[in-house]
Amino acid sequence: MALKRMVLEIGMGNDLHGGDYTKAAIRAVQDAIHHSSLTMLKSLEIAPDDMHVEVTVGVQDPAAVDIEAVAKTLPYGQVTANAVSGGQDVPTETGDDRAVIATAAIIVRLDLP
Repeated sequence: MALKRMVLEIGMGNDLHGGDYTKAAIRAVQDAIHHSSLTMLKSLEIAPDDMHVEVTVGVQDPAAVDIEAVAKTLPYGQVTANAVSGGQDVPTETGDDRAVIATAAIIVRLDLP
């Protein structure tokens, strides 16, 4: 058996006030996973926890993301997650706040022949 890439989902999330990169990343992941229903798992008789789920979130300050909190939001699978440089920060005109925009890519791999 070999792990084969079966699904790629993308999402976007934000924190409009406060500049919370983790909040924006979690919202991006939730946006991505709510775009699909993995009905193939039942058809292939694969348990949801047997999925290998790879999460990558892009934000302007990857070190500011609590990546464990992001990974815990996935309901199934063996999850690995990381944060990379990406997304966008949009400062207010006064510079005392910013909107944080995060992107997420989620790849699901299944152990198939």
